[in-house]
Amino acid sequence: MIRARVPVACLFVLIALTAGAGCRSPSPTFYLMHGDAQRTDPPARATMNIVVSPVTVPDIVDRPQIVTRGAGNRIELNEFARWAEPLRTNIARVLAADLGQRLATARVSLVEAGASASSEWHVRVDVVSIDSVPGEAVTIDAQWSVRPPGNGAPVLGQTVAREAVDGRDYGALVAAHERALGVISTDIAAAISTGQVH
Repeated sequence: MIRARVPVACLFVLIALTAGAGCRSPSPTFYLMHGDAQRTDPPARATMNIVVSPVTVPDIVDRPQIVTRGAGNRIELNEFARWAEPLRTNIARVLAADLGQRLATARVSLVEAGASASSEWHVRVDVVSIDSVPGEAVTIDAQWSVRPPGNGAPVLGQTVAREAVDGRDYGALVAAHERALGVISTDIAAAISTGQVH
């Protein structure tokens, strides 16, 4: 009888490769929201300067994982569906991009300009709640204020934006977040354009 001899080193390599292939855990997918491409408001002066202050979000969603609501008001954190940057930062960027589109100005910033602060519109947004239900809808409740340049009185507003989720995957859920923020941006842009909430 002929016995095949396999070097011990080869056996260790085979065992390591087999174990590694069977124990790989899935890697997370990262999501980033972008500004809403739709523009529904008439353009305002392209020379206006707008500063979007840091956005606040509830503690329950202020985390890397995308937070959703399941059956029976159960809250779920998906370790494999994550925001690519802090949610409050991403929301501020989306609002700034949306306002730039709606008000036809590239002068929208997340940073104070310092010396020219007296010529800037200041926008503050406090997100009261974000309710995300996969396959159903995303609802964002936001309180916001717009302070005109100089010593003008601020305009206060609140927008509750609800957008249907067109699919069961997280990409569709994130797209609904983007559209909801677009609704909020539209209300803020209207306040800047006309000085009153529509």
